[in-house]
Amino acid sequence: MRYLLPSLILVALLAMLMLRGYVHSEILADHRVRPAAATDEVPDRILGGGPVIDARGSAPAKSLSIPDHQLVLTFDDGPDPVWTPKVLDKLKEYDAHGVFFVTGTMASRYPALVKRMVDEGHEVGLHTFNHPDLSYQTKSRIDWELSQNQLALAGAAGIRTSLFRPPYSSFADAMDNKSWPVAQYLGSLGYITVLDTTDSEDWKRPGVGAISRNASPKDGKGAIVLMHDSGGDRSQTVAALGHFLPKMQNKGYEFANLTEALGAPSAHTPVTGTNLWKGKAWVGAVALSDTITGALVVGLSVIGVLVFVRFGLMLLLSFAHARKVRRRGFRWGPAVTEPATVLVPAYNERECIANTVRSLMASDHPIEVIVIDDGSTDGTADIVEELWLPNVHVVRQPNSGKPAALNNGIAHARHDLVVMMDGDTVFEPSTVRELVQPFGDPRVGAVAGNAKVGNRDTLIGAWQHIEYVMGFNLDRRMYDMLRCMPTIPGAVGAFRRQALDRVGGMSEDTLAEDTDITMAMHRDGWRVVYAERARAWTEAPESVQQLWSQRYRWSYGTMQAIWKHRRALIERGPSGRFGRVGLPLVSLFMVLAPLLAPLIDVFLLYGLVFGPTQKTVVAWLGVLLIQAVCAAYAFRLDRERMTHLISLPLQQILYRQLMYVVLLQSWITALTGGRLRWQKLRRTGVVEAPGSIPSPRGRGTDRRPVA
Repeated sequence: MRYLLPSLILVALLAMLMLRGYVHSEILADHRVRPAAATDEVPDRILGGGPVIDARGSAPAKSLSIPDHQLVLTFDDGPDPVWTPKVLDKLKEYDAHGVFFVTGTMASRYPALVKRMVDEGHEVGLHTFNHPDLSYQTKSRIDWELSQNQLALAGAAGIRTSLFRPPYSSFADAMDNKSWPVAQYLGSLGYITVLDTTDSEDWKRPGVGAISRNASPKDGKGAIVLMHDSGGDRSQTVAALGHFLPKMQNKGYEFANLTEALGAPSAHTPVTGTNLWKGKAWVGAVALSDTITGALVVGLSVIGVLVFVRFGLMLLLSFAHARKVRRRGFRWGPAVTEPATVLVPAYNERECIANTVRSLMASDHPIEVIVIDDGSTDGTADIVEELWLPNVHVVRQPNSGKPAALNNGIAHARHDLVVMMDGDTVFEPSTVRELVQPFGDPRVGAVAGNAKVGNRDTLIGAWQHIEYVMGFNLDRRMYDMLRCMPTIPGAVGAFRRQALDRVGGMSEDTLAEDTDITMAMHRDGWRVVYAERARAWTEAPESVQQLWSQRYRWSYGTMQAIWKHRRALIERGPSGRFGRVGLPLVSLFMVLAPLLAPLIDVFLLYGLVFGPTQKTVVAWLGVLLIQAVCAAYAFRLDRERMTHLISLPLQQILYRQLMYVVLLQSWITALTGGRLRWQKLRRTGVVEAPGSIPSPRGRGTDRRPVA
């Protein structure tokens, strides 16, 4: 289900967007309009006849005229949610009927208005689905336009109709050699083509008086009047009806449906059975797509606000943090010189463990090193013992997991300051010293260090390098200033032993024990701070599969930790402060915002394909520019070379998508009650601290350590 559900969600989302694009005339729309052509192939009886063309059956096509003192009001391009109800209200006020030539796109989106037309005694005709000029279209496209239009009518009002008005049509004498074959083909399908006698020209918005004059026939003649109830501002049309209807009624005119004026049977036929349910299913699907895409637009607005808020907070608070800790004479408290215990949990780390331990031996702070071998099967513990390094101890235990290994190490630690690192990480000589200095403040219970990607010479490594510097470290500066840092990285962190004892040590309740212990520290009243100079170099996953496994565990474990500490929301004191400040921020920026962030890319693709392309590209580039500014500032704070930011645009297009899917899968795992286990990542041991002497193992590889 973890793989099937994301796929189904993606397919459903794409289907909803495609349906919306189709119904909103963003897909398959054809806006070409053919200029006037010759008329020599059109029969004279049609050119000089009435506005109704009946080409049904085998008999020659005939034209029909409206009897004197009969007016057939026709309204094109609707229904419109704003103007159609007002038009219907005016017609009802003066007890007049008319014919509404609806497009399938509008009828699908506003079916209730179509039903109201029918219920109030008006006739409904087809005006195609997407409003193309049919003289440009093939017979199969014409069939499609008509069938989809009828489908919308069936779903909206349970009827089909035999009336049709071609888009961009005019008077009968405007029929030409390109439009006449279309009318003949429509007749063969059983449709009556309805043109007009008088054009109100309301689409020009010439004024209420002009619309009324244009619509008025002369000398009591009957007419089909062309008006519009959609396609723009129709306030003048509505106002003109209030003037035109009573004026013409006072002159003895009747406003009837077309078939009533011609003395013919109704153009409506009830739809039943399968066709009715197909129509209802269509209208329901359109409503669902509009609802979902509307929600997506709201989500996009939310994520837009969150992105700007997060970036604004990161820039502002990161600047404040850097200014605070870098000012001359800044100290956390008295200098910390007491020794520390460094715990190195290791499971099958033969490729890395020698580099890790050697880097600790270069430390300029007094330390003891405890390597906890968690049941390794590759001789990890033997490698450490064979190094014969002073103050390095090996503790062996059956495979029990990282939290158990750390707790075992804490039990063997001789010092009150405990530093924790991963078995694939290397420290700089000053790392431990910088990491323990914040403990000069007795309120500090834990310290987060600055984790760096060592193997950044691959594309995936470079992308993770950007993520670590921009995402993780800027975040830590921001959260430090807000006093709600959610995670001390497992690669480089330090704890006061007293604080560890008070919260019960490392917990096995979640897969993100580093996030779990950090939240527990906050709830117990300890301060958790960020030491930017305590740098550690870690080996990031080098394949997509390894990266997936790592981030899947991280995101799922973070959700577990948030859920575990949810009671902080209602508690008082330090726990309540973290619950009402830290938990919402972590949930918002680390869980909710990343889940909604794909909407930026979804609407980018949608805008590129269906428009407006230029505005879409500008908006996306604007977001990318903001991210680039934040990334550049983060690199400047960490004194990193800007050349790695060249791959930032590609990271946003490709790397982010992987992170989105990982987070979505974590959500599905959590919601379905799934279980996730620790997954061991394959290491290569190529990472060494800058300035260190390569180990013998490192000289045999073609890859160079990061410097």
